[in-house]
Amino acid sequence: MSAIARVLQERGEQVTGSDRAPSTFSEALQADGVMVTYHHSADNVAGADLVLASAAIAEDNVELAAARQAGISVLRRDAFWSELTGGSRTLAVAGTHGKTTTSGLIAWLLSQTGRDPSFIVGGELLDLGVNARAGHGGSFVIEADEYGLAFLGMHPETAVITNVEHDHPDQFPTPASMHEAFQTFVDQVTGMLILGVDDEGARSLESPGRQRISFGLSDQADWRAEELRPNGAGGSDFLVLRQGEVLGLARTRLPGRHNVVNALGALAAVDAVGVPFAEVRGPLTEFRGAARRFQVVGQAAGATVIDDYAHHPTEIRAALQAARQRYPDARLVAVFQPHTFSRTKQFLPQLAGAFDQADRVIVTDIYASREAPDPTIDSARVVAALDHGQASHIGSLQAAATQVLTELTPGTVVITLSAGDGNEVARLVWQGWQASEGGKNDG
Repeated sequence: MSAIARVLQERGEQVTGSDRAPSTFSEALQADGVMVTYHHSADNVAGADLVLASAAIAEDNVELAAARQAGISVLRRDAFWSELTGGSRTLAVAGTHGKTTTSGLIAWLLSQTGRDPSFIVGGELLDLGVNARAGHGGSFVIEADEYGLAFLGMHPETAVITNVEHDHPDQFPTPASMHEAFQTFVDQVTGMLILGVDDEGARSLESPGRQRISFGLSDQADWRAEELRPNGAGGSDFLVLRQGEVLGLARTRLPGRHNVVNALGALAAVDAVGVPFAEVRGPLTEFRGAARRFQVVGQAAGATVIDDYAHHPTEIRAALQAARQRYPDARLVAVFQPHTFSRTKQFLPQLAGAFDQADRVIVTDIYASREAPDPTIDSARVVAALDHGQASHIGSLQAAATQVLTELTPGTVVITLSAGDGNEVARLVWQGWQASEGGKNDG
């Protein structure tokens, strides 16, 4: 919602907003002149022409009720996409994993090659300092979120599907129900479909009558990578091939094989809108990613603190493999905040083995988000499911950070894995380490 607010404000609209508590996104909007109120009240919508509500806002919310009583139009974000992107060539990126990095990279590549796109992505782009922008070019890059079926309000000209793996069990009780939603989204694409061919869920989507391009590490991919090697920037170097033709050497500073695949999806997408590989090869090397996606919070005296958004078993495994690639000899400490009771319960078996790359695992209490507590699942059960000899449950974020600091030594990498407020552990650990003798001795 903050991204939509930013685009509308940059277009000259008068925008206000309300939330339960401050966030980095709301504070950034306030710094740019948007009035944000940190409580919900009927007064907040007085005089508005339109009220936009996220999927997290209940129908009986006081502001929605007041708006309707006053005759003010109320829309969910999915009903607003067509108006927001009207007149633009829309390029949407969907998928269970990787959509923020891929959509952010596409926006970056188009920006750095003079195309000046509008964009909305799910995290702040570290190179641009924002999660959205109202550009003056003809393209609108948008992260297509499946939660709340928000992406079904879109009819993009081009769509990238990174993968389709079961998630959000509170909304999609079965893998089939989630696949059905993605298939409906694909059916609404008006032009080209760009699919991650390494993933069976994406590969099985049907697209009769549409141009279909694939990307991935598979030999069957139209856009694929060969000769992957770690590089000095902490990421990967690889050869890029398009339909068997070697286009050249590419470099990304983002670690992990999954980020090579994300890069391939972005390269295929910008090529589809007329930007050749030769133009984007340099900007690809410079891209630092999005906030909370393997974001290095700090490095001092041989210790490193990283924050990552991983909360699904597949994402956790990929993030830890990326950490091991970048820091092969480090002691790797993972602090995991399970996200929602329904997801934790549904994917408990898949967590076994997801932390194999970590030397030490701390599991905090479950982040409830929008859900009521479920007495049949808790973090003690998560620790048992991990089957990891150095895993333990430490409930509060403050206590988890304190424990990490007691164990922190030079040569240690700490990574927080959370889609909630678990990144607070990373902040506390970094502050504590800086204040310690170890941090002060950084040469």
